[in-house]
Amino acid sequence: MRVPRFLIFPVFVLALLAQGQPAALAARLIVSIDLSDQVMVVSRGGRPLYDWPVSTARRGYRTPVGTFHPYRLERVWYSTKYDYAPMPYSVFFLGGYAIHGTTDIAHLGRPVSHGCIRLHPDNARKLFSLIRTIGMKATAIVINR
Repeated sequence: MRVPRFLIFPVFVLALLAQGQPAALAARLIVSIDLSDQVMVVSRGGRPLYDWPVSTARRGYRTPVGTFHPYRLERVWYSTKYDYAPMPYSVFFLGGYAIHGTTDIAHLGRPVSHGCIRLHPDNARKLFSLIRTIGMKATAIVINR
């Protein structure tokens, strides 16, 4: 059974409480990624701001699951692992894993990446700007199956 999109954020908050993750709830900006639905919901101060399609890991690769905080922002970045593929507006949250813009917008909403979370470049720019304004420590990235 699919959860209607307008219920994703309340369900997400209840899931965080059940998992004992109050630190994520205290964050002023919450970036929630649902791997099953290939959707990102960005919320600020408890109010959903954006609902965007994403692409995460395809079969044979993985996108990490859990709660993270960004540790590095790079407006211009290229993958040193995957043929110097462009990764505009990268938000790194675990090792080499990042949320970033992609030129492959036709496949957003389907799992096709090597593990990063891909966004439309316009949406990646908006997210990047929000995180720079609000701060990395005040941002929680929550990735659920």
